[in-house]
Amino acid sequence: MVKLVTIPVEVREDEKAVKWLGHYSSAQSILVVGDGDLSFSLALATAFGSGEKLVATSFESYVHLISMYSKAESNVAQLKRLGATVLHSVSVKKMKKRTDLKPRRFDRIVFNFPHAGAHRLLVQRFFRNASKMLRPLGEIHVSHKTGQPYNRWEIEGLALEFSLLKSEMVAFRKEDYPGYNQKRGDGDRCDEEFPLRNGCTFKFQRWPR
Repeated sequence: MVKLVTIPVEVREDEKAVKWLGHYSSAQSILVVGDGDLSFSLALATAFGSGEKLVATSFESYVHLISMYSKAESNVAQLKRLGATVLHSVSVKKMKKRTDLKPRRFDRIVFNFPHAGAHRLLVQRFFRNASKMLRPLGEIHVSHKTGQPYNRWEIEGLALEFSLLKSEMVAFRKEDYPGYNQKRGDGDRCDEEFPLRNGCTFKFQRWPR
């Protein structure tokens, strides 16, 4: 009788299966900003099985965040268990100057539905900062509603001010991100969801020089 012997094969890190969720993969270095209760970031980390390459941020301090959103405390804890970096009090208007972000560059920078309590100037300053934080061939993704009055924001024009060209615009499908709960983020109803009708993800890349 012939005895079969299994020889263990070492699998290099770059040969492991890359996992995808929506437009994002476990191989990408990803920065998520303005994420409400951080449920979008958690959806990514959960699908990837790791948050090692993910930086999830909130505009609010941790204390303020968990007072606003009922699931924020749990979401933060789960993100950390999965190895994600979680940062608080991060303003998209000056994030490139933060000492914990300044040395880093990202393949994807994601800002979902900044219209909640925001305005054009905020998005403009976001582009100014994010454009300096991209890796070569990296992309900035802004998900936003289309149609009136949202078209008045002229997102493509704001991006172009910082040499960012739209490479693609695709419909935003919430079902692609299990567990994601978009939040109003302002006032007494901050923990409530808002409708995502006509939402699209605008993808921008730095204009080659």
